[in-house]
Amino acid sequence: MIVKRRFVAYYRVSTRKQGQSGLGLDAQRAAVASYLGDGQANVIAEFTEVESGRRSDRPALDEALAAARLHRAALVVAKVDRLTRSVGFLERLLEAGVDVRFADLPAIEGPTGRFMLQQMAAVAELEAGLVSVRTKSALKAAKARGQQLGGHRGGGLSRAAQARGREEQSRLADRRAQDLAPLLATLRREGVRTPTAIARALTARGIPTARGGETWSAPTVAMIEMRLRRSKMK
Repeated sequence: MIVKRRFVAYYRVSTRKQGQSGLGLDAQRAAVASYLGDGQANVIAEFTEVESGRRSDRPALDEALAAARLHRAALVVAKVDRLTRSVGFLERLLEAGVDVRFADLPAIEGPTGRFMLQQMAAVAELEAGLVSVRTKSALKAAKARGQQLGGHRGGGLSRAAQARGREEQSRLADRRAQDLAPLLATLRREGVRTPTAIARALTARGIPTARGGETWSAPTVAMIEMRLRRSKMK
């Protein structure tokens, strides 16, 4: 059985007139369809934004990114200039944790594609990476010369590093819970209320778990609901 790749499509038109007439939108849909035309792609959702390319507050794009995270899907856009001309916005996109594909730049995919997007976002980001590499090389060379280096020597991660790791895991878990919140609200309106019933519904709908699994459990659902309640109290 062939598992189809999941995609969320995002389209943008500059004026409301274009959005209503479909002018430009049909061409974007055709470009995406051509890019995904191998028969092994499944577009699970489409979002259309009527916005200026220079603005970064785009609710439809935020919904598309949330859907892509929810379904563990890639975001596909017809043209790179349809997404943004803003350096800051591309940086926010990189932080969204979503694989982005452009129909007009097929090479942008996986680690190499992410590197290319980073260059589009800011050349300074590459420079920061080079500084990090040079620093590590210098520390390695100093260690080889027998120079004693400062810092943690416990043989593992420092407490600060461990704390940062826990904070990042908590942040990702909170974001995952927020992505699931609209679907959980829909299930409750449909009468699906208990953690066990919700777990079965999420499994039946093919929503991946946080680790990419196919089967949900009641304790996992309960933890997500606890995170959502806690976020409302903040």
